[in-house]
Amino acid sequence: MPAPLPPTRLLAAERGAVLLSCALSCAGSALLLCTHAQWPELRTRPRQLLLHLSLADLLSALSYFYGVLRDFERTSWDCVLQGALSTFANTSSFFWTMAIALYLYLTIVRGSPTGTGLLWGFHAVRNHIVAPKILTTSPLRSKANKQTSGRMKLWIALCAEFHFGIRSWGVPLAITVAAVALKKIGYDASNVSVGWCWVNLDAEDRLLWMLLTGKVWEILAYVTLPVLYILIKKHINRAHAALSEYRPILPGAPALQPRASVADKKLILIPVIFIFLRIWSTVRFVLTLCGSPAVQNSVLVVLHGIGNTFQGGANCIMFVLCTRVVRARLLALLCCGHCGELAWAGQGSPSSWQRPQPHGDRDRDKDKDKDKDKDKDKDVPGPGQTKPLLPST
Repeated sequence: MPAPLPPTRLLAAERGAVLLSCALSCAGSALLLCTHAQWPELRTRPRQLLLHLSLADLLSALSYFYGVLRDFERTSWDCVLQGALSTFANTSSFFWTMAIALYLYLTIVRGSPTGTGLLWGFHAVRNHIVAPKILTTSPLRSKANKQTSGRMKLWIALCAEFHFGIRSWGVPLAITVAAVALKKIGYDASNVSVGWCWVNLDAEDRLLWMLLTGKVWEILAYVTLPVLYILIKKHINRAHAALSEYRPILPGAPALQPRASVADKKLILIPVIFIFLRIWSTVRFVLTLCGSPAVQNSVLVVLHGIGNTFQGGANCIMFVLCTRVVRARLLALLCCGHCGELAWAGQGSPSSWQRPQPHGDRDRDKDKDKDKDKDKDKDVPGPGQTKPLLPST
């Protein structure tokens, strides 16, 4: 690795832009956490994983905010603490982002929320422990099978989340503890950061630790996310093509087209947004390795700072503001019910958009309906009568 470049000095405008990005990311992550706590019925398994990603992004944005605000010029105790927190949170964010993509791939494409190893273990438990109990209660076999199947699905899903949690929190924690214990976290002259601390500039093997504490997982995510989401999108497109054969006899099928198109757009945007935000830090990392003075370019510095800190805000836009169900509930909550009709107007028939009538108007409408019913009764023929075919006859 070439000799270190001179430190990158941050301008006030650059710091202000990155601090604003940190604040927006904190607000977005907090909003994701609040929606998860407010509406338990929206706690699907992917959103459970998104909860962990939001926690990592919130911790990352807070630690970056402190680092940019301090704009460290040397290694100190708070520099090491901030660098350790940002390293742990940032690496965890990579792991949770890939975990969500992997979970969706296993669930949608492979039909299993876990890997084959975990499923094998659950099948062994079911065959050797649960199955004998079911066989002994043959009159209730059908009901017991349904209950056992539901419990097994729940346990498999919970174990999948635990499996992802061990990897996505445990591996970054182990890397961060090792880096702090070996004194690899410290001042980095802002050439591979934007004011915050990361890998110590004086470490002889700093390239190895830069890779271990972030860059290798970031580059791995660049490759993994597009591949997984492309496979998911292809699988969904094949399912839509198979469904199109039956669409003429399914009256509700055309209504699913807008939702499907929105889901397709999200599957494309998730890896694109991730790569667009994170690529600038990789560009500055490569320029630092090459010893290029372009690493201190103001535009690159700002893009790097915003890209590293705005992940929580981007997730909030994608999974709260651009998710119809969550957005409608949020609007109804913020407007205290006054915007509820506007928020849910697209879900009902045109008759459901009408405002409620006053009590007096309701009574008058009821009287009119009664008069209409009487008129209809006059036109209905009796048992011994025949109704004319045409009014003129």
